[in-house]
Amino acid sequence: MAWAVIKLVSVNKKDVDTIARQIKSIATSLNIKNKGPIPLPTRRISQTTRKTPAADGSHTFEKWELRIHKRLVQIEGSEQALRQIMRIPVPDTVQIEIGLGG
Repeated sequence: MAWAVIKLVSVNKKDVDTIARQIKSIATSLNIKNKGPIPLPTRRISQTTRKTPAADGSHTFEKWELRIHKRLVQIEGSEQALRQIMRIPVPDTVQIEIGLGG
């Protein structure tokens, strides 16, 4: 049987974990084999900027960091489960990719 691979990406860790838990609970309630959520490496994007863009004042800097959290959930390919997963209300901060593998 084919596996459905669901990849969740977000800058908000809480939202990603909530959606992953909902997908896992759907799979367990339908007695479908599942794996995950598997945490993938968190990508960190950091940016250093100067507080005062003009040459006046002290040389002070601000550091900004954006963390991108990823989770991978695999479930056995069931049409009923995929329909229920599509009905999950997903926040704007979370991106979902669903792929079918062999």
